[in-house]
Amino acid sequence: MILALVGACTTTRDWRNASSEPAGLAPDPVSEREALVQVYAARTWGWRGWFGVHTWVAVKPTDAGAYKVYEVIGWRLRSGRSAVTVSERHPDARWFGNLPELIAEKRGTGVDAIIERIDKAAAAYPYADRYTAWPGPNSNTFTAWVLRAVPELRADLPPTAIGKDYLGEGVVSSAPSGSGHQFSLLGLLGIAASSVEGLEVNVLGLTFGINPFDPSLKLPLVGRIGPERQVDTGVVAQ
Repeated sequence: MILALVGACTTTRDWRNASSEPAGLAPDPVSEREALVQVYAARTWGWRGWFGVHTWVAVKPTDAGAYKVYEVIGWRLRSGRSAVTVSERHPDARWFGNLPELIAEKRGTGVDAIIERIDKAAAAYPYADRYTAWPGPNSNTFTAWVLRAVPELRADLPPTAIGKDYLGEGVVSSAPSGSGHQFSLLGLLGIAASSVEGLEVNVLGLTFGINPFDPSLKLPLVGRIGPERQVDTGVVAQ
């Protein structure tokens, strides 16, 4: 598995020609009228893909004809723009050719209110003018920031989402899912425990863990090992 991953990430593909085609994981917004929130992760481009993923949050309010995608893109800072971007694109598009994985989804009653909270959390992200691939703040720091504002999503980010444990000057918070508890020193050393993530230990930005609630082993590079992830697509409890 590791050799296959390394081979995929060391390809000579040109990033400018990499596919951004949708993977078929998101409903057609024209025919799907319900409000919808989805969380995705995909391996990053190039050698960084050996170690980590890029994550993002996609939303579609009730009766909206298109999705909005919230994510952080570090290169935007080179032109003096915010690293936070909100765009209309396919929520399940390949990330520079790499297939995304659906991490969490909620739809229907109560989701419009969640979308409003996601928008407010994105606007309040404290590191919009900073980006550091390791240990953060980066795209996964942003997604974790948003998820802490909407724990109803119960999103268990992959162990390869380096940066999700970065808390800036803080050391104690909820786990990235917004549930449980986390202790972290600059995203380099810490521990998190919750009913969503299970138990995770972070060493130099690398996550080791076990999740008895969604049976799986969590390892650096490889990611999550276990049965296929069970994504709860049910409506939000009122």
